[in-house]
Amino acid sequence: MKNNKIGFDNELYLKLQSEKILERIDKFNDKLYLELGGKLFDDYHASRVLPGFDPNAKLKLLERLKDKVEVIFCISANDIEKNKTRADLGLSYENEVLGLIQNLRDLGLFISAFVITMFKGQSSATKFGNKLLMNGERVFYHKHTKGYPNEVDTIVSEEGYGANPYIETSRPLVVVTSPAPASGKLATCLSQLYHEYKRNVRAGFAKFETFPVWNLPLKHPINEAYEAATADVKDINQIDPYHFNSYGQLAVNYNRDIAVFPILSKILKRITGEDVYKSPTDMGVNMIADAITDDEVVREAANKEIIRRYYNTECDYKKGQASAETLNRMHFIMAETELDTKMLTVTEKSIKCSKESGYPCIALELPNGKIVYGKTKSVVSACGAVILNALRFLSGLGDDFDIISDDILLPIVNLRKNVLKEKNSILNLDDILIALSVSANKNEKAKLALNEISKLAGCEAHVTYIISQAEENTLKKLNINITCEPQFLNNDISQN
Repeated sequence: MKNNKIGFDNELYLKLQSEKILERIDKFNDKLYLELGGKLFDDYHASRVLPGFDPNAKLKLLERLKDKVEVIFCISANDIEKNKTRADLGLSYENEVLGLIQNLRDLGLFISAFVITMFKGQSSATKFGNKLLMNGERVFYHKHTKGYPNEVDTIVSEEGYGANPYIETSRPLVVVTSPAPASGKLATCLSQLYHEYKRNVRAGFAKFETFPVWNLPLKHPINEAYEAATADVKDINQIDPYHFNSYGQLAVNYNRDIAVFPILSKILKRITGEDVYKSPTDMGVNMIADAITDDEVVREAANKEIIRRYYNTECDYKKGQASAETLNRMHFIMAETELDTKMLTVTEKSIKCSKESGYPCIALELPNGKIVYGKTKSVVSACGAVILNALRFLSGLGDDFDIISDDILLPIVNLRKNVLKEKNSILNLDDILIALSVSANKNEKAKLALNEISKLAGCEAHVTYIISQAEENTLKKLNINITCEPQFLNNDISQN
């Protein structure tokens, strides 16, 4: 599939999703706590499996509702203590929160408060909280809820949710979000609900869902891709039995939401005095399926994403960053879906190129289907070479190699080799992009090539070795879908 095929109507999705959220606000007397999971911005998983989906769709939806919405951020004290990072961007959760603050305020959104959850006096969490306070933010600390998960009488009492400080809010829609899973969003919503009912405010709770998609088949590739994306946390899609028993309708949810529903339902009933929802699916607001315009396109895109996740897990396992259990889970998903890695044309092409040339190789498929190659030789890495070759082709320069002169490249090589005494003086992708940018000031060919860089977004690329984290991050910033063979360059584990 070329990267110009569209299978999803993002504008329709924003319209339908915002309408459903407004309906839910009305249902709960103009006060709704909305748990928003997944990535708030840069949701590239969604944009890969739903071609046409805007990676920042959630932000744009909140922007549409900005006169009604305020945002509460949750961040786990445990994640701060571990200096946890977001894998796809390499950001610590602390830095991602600070980035989110600026992004949201640039859109005119109101950030109400920050909740540091699972707080047990961790020094790094206290330090981060103080940093927020010094910047004028409202900061609240929530400890583990006493009695959770089984002692409902204790949970819904002054010892449980009542022990948390009440966060005063002023708008009808309170979005509770975080930069990570398991950050206490649900507990924060329920704690607020408890305090609201104490104040005779009959507020409600709902979940902003993206995946799995409840009204697509259980084994639809979109839902299978969600399982692949969450293989490390063991999410498994299931038919929601509560939904079927209540409505006679098949609906897809995932194991953790289904497992916790009986307790959550009891908690909600104890707070509100009524059965608010009949199933975990009822809690979600998810209009993804209604905005799919070409099922064949999204099926193909989702299947490719499963293969990418398989390769990523294989490489992470090789690097010691994924467990054998996660790897086995990915093998099971690949077997269940009967997918072949050859579905990504670039995998075979790169391996063939490497065998024929004797060099480590990367193959990249351009928007028109043409395959370009890069090889790691003596000066430039395979990733740097393939990007140069791709830009030459896209700009119509063909095999014109005169877009970066030696008087720019060689001093960088000299610096690496003779000054910094680096073992590996090969120029990486970042070096090449900087050199190309410098060249573009005076070299018209370099300028033409650099102007084409945005066309690489959505392209597929496969490397015959595990590339460095730095090059992987740069390729992701270019929105190139990168996969690697699970082996180190020259079997040197220190190079990663």
